[in-house]
Amino acid sequence: MANLKVIDQKGKDAGEVTLKDEVFGIEPNESVVFDAIIRQRAGKRQGTSKVKNRSAVRGGGKKPWKQKGTGRARQGSIRSPQWRGGGVVFGPTPRSYAYSMPRKQRRLAIKSVLSQKLIDKNLIVLDQLTMSAPKTKEFKSMLDSLNIEGKVLVVSEDKNVQLSARNLPKVKVVPINGLNVEDVVNYDKLILTKDAIEKIEENVEGASRK
Repeated sequence: MANLKVIDQKGKDAGEVTLKDEVFGIEPNESVVFDAIIRQRAGKRQGTSKVKNRSAVRGGGKKPWKQKGTGRARQGSIRSPQWRGGGVVFGPTPRSYAYSMPRKQRRLAIKSVLSQKLIDKNLIVLDQLTMSAPKTKEFKSMLDSLNIEGKVLVVSEDKNVQLSARNLPKVKVVPINGLNVEDVVNYDKLILTKDAIEKIEENVEGASRK
């Protein structure tokens, strides 16, 4: 098990925390992480594109001309696909792009990105993260005191923390249950509290045993 330094909101030393190797100390599996990100992005697609096929286009109930004797090609409806204003062949219809992924692979993916953050030394642990009121200036001041640069992902259940970071373009705050593979990969730094680490380890390990 790895020991990681814990700091307070002012950047001062606040002890150590022991991270479980089963969650933060595995060999990252890039293939599974890739699959998890593709699945996550697919689930975000709206799938609302739609065109009208032959049955949905208005009109065309009468045969344009008789079958034989006109010298023209036979036609059954002016709303057939070959006619201007006719239905579209094989066009898009509303659908869901979401698909499932084995639970063990989903858990392996989140453990892989958490372990990679620890390997890259981009994991920051705070003893606690609370704010008395939603104030963006105070939250930005806290990040400056921690000497954090780049895009930051913060895991916190505190509503004031979530509201304080809402207007910062390079900061995103998610609840513990909202921690996901894509965000961990996209953001340079990951900030967790000691309580968040315990719950993440409990959630991941508990789901892995099922």
